Amino acid sequence: MSSLSEIHRTHHVNINYNNTPLDFSKVIREVPDSHAWSRVDLNGFSSSTVKSFDVVGTIVPVIDLADSNVVKLVKNACETWGAFQVINHGISTRLLEDVESECWRLFSLPTQHKLKVLRSPGEVSGYGLPQISPFFSKIMWHEGFTIIGSPKEHAYKLWPDGSTQFCDIIEEYQKGMKKLAEHLLSLMLKSLGISREEVDWAKATEINGAQTTLQLNSYPACPDPDRALGLVPHTDTSLLTILYQSSTSGLQIFRDGVGWVTLPPEPGALIVNVGDFLHILSNARFASALHRVIVNNARHRLSNAYFYAPPINAQITPFAKLIDGNHAPQYRSVSCSEYMGLKAKHLDKALSFIHL
Repeated sequence: MSSLSEIHRTHHVNINYNNTPLDFSKVIREVPDSHAWSRVDLNGFSSSTVKSFDVVGTIVPVIDLADSNVVKLVKNACETWGAFQVINHGISTRLLEDVESECWRLFSLPTQHKLKVLRSPGEVSGYGLPQISPFFSKIMWHEGFTIIGSPKEHAYKLWPDGSTQFCDIIEEYQKGMKKLAEHLLSLMLKSLGISREEVDWAKATEINGAQTTLQLNSYPACPDPDRALGLVPHTDTSLLTILYQSSTSGLQIFRDGVGWVTLPPEPGALIVNVGDFLHILSNARFASALHRVIVNNARHRLSNAYFYAPPINAQITPFAKLIDGNHAPQYRSVSCSEYMGLKAKHLDKALSFIHL
């Protein structure tokens, strides 16, 4: 069975790229050429695939998980947006605030301290630039910290005498997020007329090992945000992703026929977006959310994303119930590890390799 690190080492382009973020502890008065994106780059993958215009007043659905119509609401949001926000999700405000506080504590460390846990080539966990960075000639205005499993090893290097607080809070958060992700997956499957018991890997994730990753993100204030990009347009290699963003806007979702829509922070809400695996399983009925992050010149923005994916050995194929005379299968069967390899090597073109 492959590991995430093995997949990245085997398939990732330019594995020896410089993974070191800009030293944001210094006063930066202008965007360096290395971080200055062209207008075409800022518009998306290319001018022919994504038109860039920010839509004001268009609202991504906010769903109360206690609503009696929650399944119907989730289905509509997944089909029309590929994303939604949730309230009454079971993650306490206290825990959200504690995680945000620990993120500030981490990213406020001196640069030389953060570099002690710089992600090694081909590795997934640790400090560094976004995993998709090698695909681009310009660097994103971003620094991140990726956690798979326990954060203890990295945290001890960051705080030799004070890592317990960070670890306790992150582990509590991971536990709560996993429970929420399992619940959201059940709702999404139910909205497609499918129960977890009908999906071998979904009913036995505790045994087979659902893949989970926590990504802590930092987007410092930028002196010229019109020339920089926090995170390029992309879709997630997950079933679903749960995001908490601090009080500063930055995340945008792209909707066909509408454009880029900003998701302003909703007090106490979490953002959920459909990933590639759920897009495949739903036979393209659920949209894999294309999203990006823009930066601003006034405020430092934090967010954290929890990625929930099938076990690495799971076979992913459109559900048979969703295929009939009017709906031909859109994708061939693919193992989770094979698709992750395709995404690590081809990024936005990965789905085209399994499209029928």
